[in-house]
Amino acid sequence: MNEKLKGLRSFNLIMSLLHFLQALAVYFISDPEKGVVPITVNYLKFDPALQKLLPATEQIAEVNLAWFVIIFFLMSSLAHLFIATIYRAKYESDLAKGINKARWFEYALSASVMMLAISFLSGIYDLSSLVMIFTLDALMNLLGLAMEVHNSGKAKPNWLTYILGCVAGIVPWIVFGIYVYAASVYGGGNIPDFVYWIYVSIFMFFNSFAVNMVLQYKKIGKWSDYLYGERVYIILSLVAKSLLAWQVFGGTLRP
Repeated sequence: MNEKLKGLRSFNLIMSLLHFLQALAVYFISDPEKGVVPITVNYLKFDPALQKLLPATEQIAEVNLAWFVIIFFLMSSLAHLFIATIYRAKYESDLAKGINKARWFEYALSASVMMLAISFLSGIYDLSSLVMIFTLDALMNLLGLAMEVHNSGKAKPNWLTYILGCVAGIVPWIVFGIYVYAASVYGGGNIPDFVYWIYVSIFMFFNSFAVNMVLQYKKIGKWSDYLYGERVYIILSLVAKSLLAWQVFGGTLRP
């Protein structure tokens, strides 16, 4: 066990470096004039001519998509560095109990920022919608934490929090689907092709996290060792973030 934990510490340090290097790469090679998207608010405005309230939209800010990519890379880099150094003792103690609290807090932030990036690519700029998407994805990951805490030391897991997490996690993807449908029917299908590849690839990887948890709790094959599942989580996180980042770069941020 000590050797496995020592190897896992080195693995986390390597992952921290890989995330950080990709954040730097996106920062230095992205075109700062590309990937700028608006942030809007929707509200009701009184039309004196019609004497009724009508929906209206106001742009309140602009953000650069590149910064969202950089932020989720940096979040993961700092999280891996934190658990390999300052938080190491608690991290290893929790792993022995079948829990990694730090993982779920990091995912609640970094994965939710990833969902904001996908939202922008889908044409979702309304601040209220963005807040709800971020919150639902964060809630999904925090329910993953609840799943581990509530089932620690139990021979038979209770799947309620897992199911609730899946429900919370699928809602943003349904919203993306509505926007894609609306763009296809009413907007002439103007969502770029690379965005569809992002939908497919990131949706598959997000679901892979859920599959990994099932394999861990059912102790199937190598997943009977919690540390094996921990490594799989770490690899999935790196691959999912890298796929999203470089697909976004190729589609919108490249010079």
